[in-house]
Amino acid sequence: MPQTETPGTEAAPRTRLRWWTELPLLVLVYACYSAGRLLARGDVTTAVDHGLAILRIEKFLHINAEHPLNRLFRTEAWIGVPADFWYASLHYLVTPAILIWLFRSRALRYRAARTWLMTSTFIGLIGFTLMPTCPPRLLSAGHGFVDTMAQYSSYGWWGGEASAPRGMGGMTNQYAAMPSLHVGWALWCGVMLWRHGGTRTAKTAGVVYPLVTTLVVMGTANHYFLDAVAGAAVMGVGLLLAPLVLRGADRARVWFTARLPLVPAASTGTSAPLVSGGCQTSPGERIPRQRESGLRPGADPEASPSDAGDGAPAAAR
Repeated sequence: MPQTETPGTEAAPRTRLRWWTELPLLVLVYACYSAGRLLARGDVTTAVDHGLAILRIEKFLHINAEHPLNRLFRTEAWIGVPADFWYASLHYLVTPAILIWLFRSRALRYRAARTWLMTSTFIGLIGFTLMPTCPPRLLSAGHGFVDTMAQYSSYGWWGGEASAPRGMGGMTNQYAAMPSLHVGWALWCGVMLWRHGGTRTAKTAGVVYPLVTTLVVMGTANHYFLDAVAGAAVMGVGLLLAPLVLRGADRARVWFTARLPLVPAASTGTSAPLVSGGCQTSPGERIPRQRESGLRPGADPEASPSDAGDGAPAAAR
């Protein structure tokens, strides 16, 4: 018995993702992220005031964990140097690696995961713009913080300006501390590993990576504890908004596709001979018991087919 679909319940067609369309999109997002950090350079005095306000709130709540961590990192090089490598490198390696892994092996989950990451990143850019914040390492020495990236710069490629390579510190906004997208992106990576890793090792890495990143950003004096909390909150908001963004993107695609000019089908120039009822035969093909036409050029169409062949029935009279 043939099955019919109830109108309105058909599965929506899925757009197949291609790497040559995804890669420029991700590059564009990262370019906006970098440009947003540069354009959001606020007044230094305002950024310092915001940093000191965060520090006062943490001291009042007794959650200023960055102080003991920074003391540990600056006095123990065997901890501080790997932490600086962690801060300067993994942010830019692990996140793209997980995106590529999802794209290749978890294609059905990739689009939602990518949209979550992109949405949260843009929310973070809004935070950089509205609340420029001086990180602990740029506060005056009286506040007790040491920039371990500068202290151990001889061990790596970075200089004294956050994780930027030497001589490129002017290309980054050092007052984009709130929220911490280092922590936000690490949390996203952890969730992806936990949900889609499939092995105990992957799930363990999904827990360890964001936790260690949180300790690193505080111990290197690049972020306050509340920056890390804000980074996690930004990812939470991005997760809630991602389905809306996906639906909006789908509607925009449908709207744009509906307004594209339709391309007419190419004409073949010849058509197969019609027999009856829309059936077609190729040239030279005969249907069983089909009589051949005995008409010759110039013959009368009304004439009887005298050469229909032996055994052909006589024409009705």
